[in-house]
Amino acid sequence: MSTVLVVNSGSSSLKYQLLDDEEQVLGSGLVERIGGAGSIRHRGPDGEVTAEADVPDHTAALALMMRTCASAGLELTPDVVGHRLVHGGARFSAPVVVDDEVEAAVEELAALAPLHNPPGLLGVRAARQAFPGVPQVAVFDTAFHATLPPEASTYAIDADLAAERGIRRYGFHGTSHEYVSQAAAEFLGRAGRFVVLHLGNGASACAVSGGRSIATSMGLTPLQGLVMGTRGGDLDPGAVLHLLRTGLSVDEVDTLLNRRSGLAGLTGSGDVRDVEAAASRGDERAVLALDVYAHRIRGYVGAYLAHLGGLDALVFTAGVGENSAEVRARVVDGLGHLGLRLDPARNAARERGARAISPDGAAVPVLVVPTNEELQIARHARAAVTELR
Repeated sequence: MSTVLVVNSGSSSLKYQLLDDEEQVLGSGLVERIGGAGSIRHRGPDGEVTAEADVPDHTAALALMMRTCASAGLELTPDVVGHRLVHGGARFSAPVVVDDEVEAAVEELAALAPLHNPPGLLGVRAARQAFPGVPQVAVFDTAFHATLPPEASTYAIDADLAAERGIRRYGFHGTSHEYVSQAAAEFLGRAGRFVVLHLGNGASACAVSGGRSIATSMGLTPLQGLVMGTRGGDLDPGAVLHLLRTGLSVDEVDTLLNRRSGLAGLTGSGDVRDVEAAASRGDERAVLALDVYAHRIRGYVGAYLAHLGGLDALVFTAGVGENSAEVRARVVDGLGHLGLRLDPARNAARERGARAISPDGAAVPVLVVPTNEELQIARHARAAVTELR
């Protein structure tokens, strides 16, 4: 039996999943609070195992993961390790086996995804040390969007400067959009024209035609597009210039846009559940925040319908998209003129797996499709190693 270990590294966390060649999950877990007194939650066939330990860095996190798995009867001897990396720039349009040159290139791209690429690279380096000789495969969020046509990826600024600095729309959440669009096609029994809404703490929309990304809301960085937990999405660039000219530093503006905007900026909380609860109590700021959130999404759905030339399904996924009936209702209730409607009972039902939440016979199906980025990363990692051989 061959196995793939999937690693998703954050700045202070490390998520992992081990899958066999039948795509069954043998174990998974999360190491938290890297950089101090850390902890791990490991889930396996026999239940959950927790442990605490000093976890000063990602190397220690992987060591804790291996010890915990062993104590749960799961020896970690993967045949390949797949890593989620957010930004591949223009260089990486497909998964790639990691070597020193790839590591250096990913490090150079850190300026385009400062919250994501550095911790991802820490996970790669730690895994290369923990599993010497085992192929490490980088799977990039941006790769699925390499099919964007030039008119969708080009910003209308000085062309020479844009080419020199790599300024273009790259898009993100590509692994999720790819998996979900494939799963939606399987559910419906046909490929088609889908708008996929990946709604989590980070959020993005993607227009998918025949399995290919043709438009997406995130841009050069993960800041553009929809309203998110702590990021505000689309913003007049003049607002940034105004803030800089009126005394804020570049670092202060960076913190504002990445950590103090979106739902958190509007309400004080970046968690949709908190905002929905506050709105139900009549909190005006929370009500407005949800209105802004849904308004932005509806605008992208309408735009992408125009780009696609029609719509075969609207698909919700990720933490908010899969679990918030209220958000789904707020989005779809304003799109009836496009043939989009919800069945209230289906929308409210808490079910697992891909499902339709539109009425039978709806002009355009509305689906909820749980994402599985780890499985998609595992598939890409296996394929990359097979091609290498």
